[in-house]
Amino acid sequence: MSFFERFLSLWVLLCIAAGIILGQFFPGFFQLIGQYEIAKVNIPIGLLIWLMIIPMLMKVDFVALHQVKEYWKGISITLLVNWAVKPFSMAFLGWQFIRQLFAAYLPADQLDSYIARLILLAAAPCTAMVFVWSRLTNGDPLFTLSQVALNDTIMVFAFAPIVGLLLGMSSIVIPWETLFTSVVLYIVIPVVLAQLIRKLLLSKGTSVFDHVVSRIGLWSTAALLITLILLFGFQGEIILKQPLVIAILALPILIQVFLNAGLAYGLNRAAGEKHNVACPSALIGASNFFELAVATAISLFGFNSGAALATVVGVLIEVPVMLIVVRIVNRSKNWYECPA
Repeated sequence: MSFFERFLSLWVLLCIAAGIILGQFFPGFFQLIGQYEIAKVNIPIGLLIWLMIIPMLMKVDFVALHQVKEYWKGISITLLVNWAVKPFSMAFLGWQFIRQLFAAYLPADQLDSYIARLILLAAAPCTAMVFVWSRLTNGDPLFTLSQVALNDTIMVFAFAPIVGLLLGMSSIVIPWETLFTSVVLYIVIPVVLAQLIRKLLLSKGTSVFDHVVSRIGLWSTAALLITLILLFGFQGEIILKQPLVIAILALPILIQVFLNAGLAYGLNRAAGEKHNVACPSALIGASNFFELAVATAISLFGFNSGAALATVVGVLIEVPVMLIVVRIVNRSKNWYECPA
């Protein structure tokens, strides 16, 4: 992991503090940023999201899709967890925690947007950081690459319908045109641009490609941190009044991560899959594409919504929680490889 990746949670905390402070002293600046919209899409945030996503997507080689058949057991299990379990389990957890257990401690007018944020977060598997998690567990790089390429392909077609279905089941009304616009803006166009840039750089040699990817990787982190400052600049007053909201929203995310990682890991063991496939399978099954969730939440509900606030909670806990999962799967290798 790079220096920024290793301490991402620290940078997130510092940006939260900076956003809250700046929002209190310079509210006019943040209001001005929030006005730059086209079709409910905030232009500054859209550009920042592109800077986050495109460098990550450049690492994905869609040619790797032909390798899927070599890892069909691990691939099938990860797909099951990512698309048939995680979004629906998160919707259930959101309903239990937000509308039932802790409803009295949350702003009544934001309950729907908090649930929406959890659904948005769980409906898209992580694209970039899983390469880091896989490397830390000595995961099979070809499996990881082919799984990510397949998930990104599925995401283009499945993200909007799954989000729409689950939000509808939760009685949350959304503008479908904004949801599909988010898919085009934050999945389709970045994928196309990233693959075009990837092809151009590879034509100049692998060393050139590796050098550029390593350099522009910092752009993703910088764009994420700037986005967080903007988000918390808008949300600072709410956070100062109700800091308990952050802790409550973190609970279903934590449960979801360990539930889905454990399910994928256990199913791979039961299926007789190798440990270096089960590890990235569990990590891909548990992690989330929080960049897409942030962008879509802002497009659907606005800067000042509970959904926008709730998306950044996933960023805050993503790195430390996933490092715990990495440690668990590494330390359990002997158990995993013992005959069941």
